[in-house]
Amino acid sequence: MATILNPPSQNTVLHNVSWQTYECLLADFANSSAPRFTYDRGTLEIMSPLPEHERRNRILSLLVEVLAEERNQDIQNLGSTTFRREDLLRGFEPDSCFYIQNADAIDADAAQIDLGVDPPPDLVIEIDITHPSLDKFPLYASIGVPEIWRDDGETVQVFALQGEAGYVERGESLAFPGLTGVILSGFAETARTLKRTAWLRSLREWARRSIGS
Repeated sequence: MATILNPPSQNTVLHNVSWQTYECLLADFANSSAPRFTYDRGTLEIMSPLPEHERRNRILSLLVEVLAEERNQDIQNLGSTTFRREDLLRGFEPDSCFYIQNADAIDADAAQIDLGVDPPPDLVIEIDITHPSLDKFPLYASIGVPEIWRDDGETVQVFALQGEAGYVERGESLAFPGLTGVILSGFAETARTLKRTAWLRSLREWARRSIGS
């Protein structure tokens, strides 16, 4: 029987949840953007994003799209697609995710991603404003996600997968060389005060300068 670890809130964690129950929940909410489910070997986190969470998520996702456009990089934005591997008893729905280096390896018309055949996303964006109870980094590592941007609401950190060491914070992005956590944090912060058009203009100007540097 599933047991509640936390009282109902933005994040609810259940223990002793079967894989079959997890699959049923995914099917029940297949056409909904919320809640989002993370499953790790019997532990299930159910998360309903708050407006600030989604706002930060949209900012970083848009930033990726603009940088890719300015750098003429083909990418695939798979948003909060469900990724799961029954053999590992693990599954997750990231806040946002992108195929960048492996964009050509993914069938854009495929109904779902099969991690037994397809590569994991090259970049996952993790908004961690409310500090979820379930540590997702080991889960992402088991799937082989090479890069994570983690936003705690104040700063954005860039992490890269380093073998058995797990995720290690690094100076700049693997997917976008020259892009650092400091720069990401700055753009996330200025998005609070600048109008959208002005923010996009400043982002594009930086992207073009970075290409020429």
